Amino acid sequence: MNKDSSKKKAGADRSTDPLRPSDHIDGDGDSRGDGVDAPKLNVVGWLRWGWRQLTSMRTALVLLLILAIAAIPGSIFPQRMADPNGVTQYKVDHPDLFPIMDSMQLFDVYLSAWFSAIYLLLFLSLVGCVIPRIKHHLKALRSRPPRTPVRLSRLDDHREVDRTVVGDDPRAAAEQSIAIAEKQLRALRYRVERYDDKRGFSVSAERGYARETGNLLFHLALLGVLVSVGVGGSFAYTGQRVVVQGTSFVNTLLDYSSMNRGRFVSDDALAPYRMTLDSFDVTYQPFEQGKSSSGQAGDFAANVTVSEPGQDPHKAEVKVNHPLGIAGDRVYLLGNGYAPTITVHNAKGDVVFHDSVPFLPQNNSTMMSIGIVKVADGLPQQLGLQGFFYPTSAKLATGALTSVYPALVNPTLTLNVFAGDLGIDDGTPRSVYVLDTGSMTQLTGGKTGVKSIELAPGETTALPNGMGTITFDNEAPKDAKDYTQSVKRYVSLQIHHDPSEQWVLVFAALALVGLVLALFVPRRRMWVKAVVVDGPGGGTTVRLEYAGLARGEDPTLAAAVEDLRDGHARLLDADGGTAARPAADDAGDQAAGAAEEPQR
Repeated sequence: MNKDSSKKKAGADRSTDPLRPSDHIDGDGDSRGDGVDAPKLNVVGWLRWGWRQLTSMRTALVLLLILAIAAIPGSIFPQRMADPNGVTQYKVDHPDLFPIMDSMQLFDVYLSAWFSAIYLLLFLSLVGCVIPRIKHHLKALRSRPPRTPVRLSRLDDHREVDRTVVGDDPRAAAEQSIAIAEKQLRALRYRVERYDDKRGFSVSAERGYARETGNLLFHLALLGVLVSVGVGGSFAYTGQRVVVQGTSFVNTLLDYSSMNRGRFVSDDALAPYRMTLDSFDVTYQPFEQGKSSSGQAGDFAANVTVSEPGQDPHKAEVKVNHPLGIAGDRVYLLGNGYAPTITVHNAKGDVVFHDSVPFLPQNNSTMMSIGIVKVADGLPQQLGLQGFFYPTSAKLATGALTSVYPALVNPTLTLNVFAGDLGIDDGTPRSVYVLDTGSMTQLTGGKTGVKSIELAPGETTALPNGMGTITFDNEAPKDAKDYTQSVKRYVSLQIHHDPSEQWVLVFAALALVGLVLALFVPRRRMWVKAVVVDGPGGGTTVRLEYAGLARGEDPTLAAAVEDLRDGHARLLDADGGTAARPAADDAGDQAAGAAEEPQR
């Protein structure tokens, strides 16, 4: 036997081996021993294949999961749009890691290229997935219910009942039985279609198209949410502003500390109004030695006066989780703190600096805060003051100061003085909360050997090198007996405008409605069939068959078939065309059927 004939014989053996079909991975593919070659795809073919993969429901679900995962960094790291001060602080705390993370756009997650790519892919996937399904669903809505199967007994949920014909026309009785079933199914909100032939009469019914309608509604609503968020973001803006007690905020671009706006938000798109912070109310848990709840804030409320064109000024309140609505904007309370009022005089006694400076809290339970004061003009050198504010100061065993309670019981302000170049003359933007000491000399505190400046409200002390004096102003009324009003408060506000919020709410509600329909509306088909058969003793009987078929899981289908049978029996009894057979006759028929079963 030569080599070719042996190869053919081996191929034939493998192709006829029942345990190794010809299309097995080890098989030869056909009787000739030739392998199956897949056709090569051209560019159009690969594009068509890629589009089909992208528009599959599986891909849409995977992209939706990836989008949810991609949004996680936005809740972990501070975002420039919502918390620019947090981003600045993160840069100070992690100077080596910050450039790497910033290059990955982790501080602008929702505006990043990679998040936008996932967003657009999900949008395309949903569009390509939903449109063909809508066309198919509309075609199914216009189509007739399917023809009644010849052998309903093959279906799992099948019931069979024989009824005795009362009149002389058994076919008329069978037809009347199906007519009654048709009315019954219509009353149960089924779409029905009669299918009669010479063998018998039947009605085919189906319902549950609301399930697919809800499924499509859910996906269309999800598309609506994506479009609303995408388009609405182009007309939305979010800005932050720190407002000190007694000062006002005007809703103009120049008055924002930071602003992020959509590409279609013009300079004059902001609604004109003014908001003045009158007071800030906060309650703290009383101080009790050894209790962890001491000093915890119970409630915050910023009391403001709002002025709008053509309206009288009115009082309003901004609270945590209770934003204030003004002219289509929503004002949120993000944070609060103390703003010590500091006055600096030069050696001649002239005022060169006077302002209430917001200090950033480092510990919410004690409100120990850090702030920066920059005196750019009026002194021999530019001055930078690094301050520490303690609302209720106390000395540690080491002699260092700390705060033991967040309220103003024993307020103390300490300052480290730096002289030199603040780095603001070259036009480079600098954060008001950061002091660049690279070109400055420290004059007090630290390793200088000179004690830091320490002030209580109303006290004044001299600056180093005879440059002048500095005063920690007491803002309390003259007749005040304590320090509770000695330092002004400030609030950090976020002003957000998004015209798509209502649309997002509408589409979210539609998505919920669609999801409920898709989950709780059963999609099923029902059939009722009537044929005339010979009954026992030579009589004529109408045999009724009931069957149901569900699309997907439907644990209530069997009960629905039985309810259909029982309800139909009651209607037939009322009609009188047929009569229920005695139970003994039914038992005899079942026994006869069992005896005949082996002969079939």
